[in-house]
Amino acid sequence: MNRPAALNLVEPLDRQTLGERAYAQLSDLLFSGRMAPGDKLSLRQAADVLGVSIMPIREAVSRLVADKALEVTPNRSIRVPRMTATQFRDLTQARIEIEGHAAAIAARTRSDDDLVSIAKAEAAMRAESLASKPDLPRAVEFNKTFHFAVYEAAHSPTFVEIIRALWLKVGPVINLDLRANPERLAKGDAIRFHAQVLAAIKGGDEAAAKAGISADISSAANVILSRGGLAE
Repeated sequence: MNRPAALNLVEPLDRQTLGERAYAQLSDLLFSGRMAPGDKLSLRQAADVLGVSIMPIREAVSRLVADKALEVTPNRSIRVPRMTATQFRDLTQARIEIEGHAAAIAARTRSDDDLVSIAKAEAAMRAESLASKPDLPRAVEFNKTFHFAVYEAAHSPTFVEIIRALWLKVGPVINLDLRANPERLAKGDAIRFHAQVLAAIKGGDEAAAKAGISADISSAANVILSRGGLAE
């Protein structure tokens, strides 16, 4: 069996970390859109690439199945679930409410170090979008880094855990679309919304921070739904 290209993008693991690191690495493939809906995952190939035995991979995959980020098909293969437009809309609404609220809290609770992290991520993605030939995988990574820098600034492990669970499900759709359609980056909507969020958090404006994150999520979702690639 040929190795999926996505597995070539991860590094072998330190054997001392095993299950947790395997879960983190496989989660990152889903967060960043490097595995698409319908893609299958071979436990053996993943174990070989990450440099561990099959057991930590099996443990990580079991957690991801419980998270509904992966699914077991009738023939027992593991794959990224396909998503309907209805499911995507539902996840989008949940993200708007939860991630928007986390951004509002961040505007109130952020530290100076948090603000530095948010500003650094915002600047990195903005610079990538202005490049003559943007590196889309890097832009996707900067987008994720920006969002989670905002959510971490809320200083609520519970919120971050919930948001990570949402991104595990929706990441293969939203980030794969960005990687496949570079005009989304060139259009600059995400860059504009990120700048608004940064300014709002810097100024302690909870309503504006929530509005900026909500608009960012809604704008990307509307583009994806308009392409018609999701079944109803």
